[in-house]
Amino acid sequence: MAEDSRKITGEIAISQKVIDETKSTTKNISGFKEKILESLYKPVTELFEIILVGTISLESSDIHIEPQEKDAKIRIRIDGILQEVLSVDRNIYGALLSRIKLLSGLKLNIEDKPQDGRFSIVFGENPVEIRTSTLPAEYGEAIVLRILNPKNLLDLENLGLRKDLLETFIKEILKPNGMIIITGPTGAGKTTTLYAILRRVNKPEIKTITIEDPIEYHLAGVSQTQVNQKKGYTFADGLKSIMRQDPDVILVGEIRDLETADIALQAALTGHLVLTTLHTNDAAGTISRLISLGAKAVNIAPAINMVMAQRLVRRVCKECAVMEKISPEGLKRFRSALANVPEKIEIPEINERTTIPTARGCKACNFTGYRGRIGILEVFLNDDDLQKLVLKSPPIVEVKELAVKKGMVTMYQDGLIKVLEKTTTLDEVTRVTGD
Repeated sequence: MAEDSRKITGEIAISQKVIDETKSTTKNISGFKEKILESLYKPVTELFEIILVGTISLESSDIHIEPQEKDAKIRIRIDGILQEVLSVDRNIYGALLSRIKLLSGLKLNIEDKPQDGRFSIVFGENPVEIRTSTLPAEYGEAIVLRILNPKNLLDLENLGLRKDLLETFIKEILKPNGMIIITGPTGAGKTTTLYAILRRVNKPEIKTITIEDPIEYHLAGVSQTQVNQKKGYTFADGLKSIMRQDPDVILVGEIRDLETADIALQAALTGHLVLTTLHTNDAAGTISRLISLGAKAVNIAPAINMVMAQRLVRRVCKECAVMEKISPEGLKRFRSALANVPEKIEIPEINERTTIPTARGCKACNFTGYRGRIGILEVFLNDDDLQKLVLKSPPIVEVKELAVKKGMVTMYQDGLIKVLEKTTTLDEVTRVTGD
């Protein structure tokens, strides 16, 4: 029987039977491995569906299929950490590669150049987008599949914002103009935060337009456009066109160059709310980054409303976490690090009886000790003092000193507060922040 045409043109309609059977056995990595092993000799279409369903069930963000000399390794990324599932023989790898290329609209006969594509899964009631990347490697083409599940879209209340930060966010995103910048490295959850803001501000009476690279999630009521470098359609070009569409809210996926920075700043200064991201290590680095791109301090100073830097830390597994009394050294460390936190910030009591979580590991968390992630954040707001400082093109350290003086809680401090709240561990905060 001929294969359903949808299955070879970029969309897979996975049956409920496959979904239910795979989910029931894929409660952890070991169960996922067993399900794949028993499916290795099924048609590649079915095997690939089982890999996709199992990965989504484990709330993984990526699938890595990496060819080795004699086999191919399959790994999945859960909570930001890659975990090995199993290795398959070269014949199965070849069949998976062809299947993935066919679905993603990639050329089957090109093996020496990187290719990018995408396809979608009809996964129950939720369509899930898959972004595909292939890369020539020593023993064949390495494959990475990025899973974009709409279920992962969060509301502001679920981002990990402290009560005071949530109130600040809601106040700032209701302003009619100015720029809100989210900073952090790749994988820090910047897009998730921007989409949470869009979902909150988007209303029938508001015209919201985005320029993204690429569009990760489709939002009802929002006009979304995607850059195309091959055709010369850049962030700057898209932003120029957006400005002629009479928008109220503009999302610029990332500011990468001077032209984009200048247009975005002018939009913020002329009655538009602009949401965007930058790659910087912390919130204070935003000013220096914009200046290094060539943006004028006289435009930066009045345009910015709020800057937030973020990282993601893993939540400690509730099933196996062990609460241990804080050590004298740890008590000293917490008290010292949190000494200058403003009194209005709610911090659990710290004393000799304080307990903090330690990760252990169990089947529920794939023996990692962690399950799920939450943001640790630092935010500063623009005011007259900051504008005066920005006009002097200050170094990062001066911006940070002023922000802290004005009450900014650093990412490290926010992480320590979440440790005291028993949400994550001190080891995890140290791993992510380096402090």
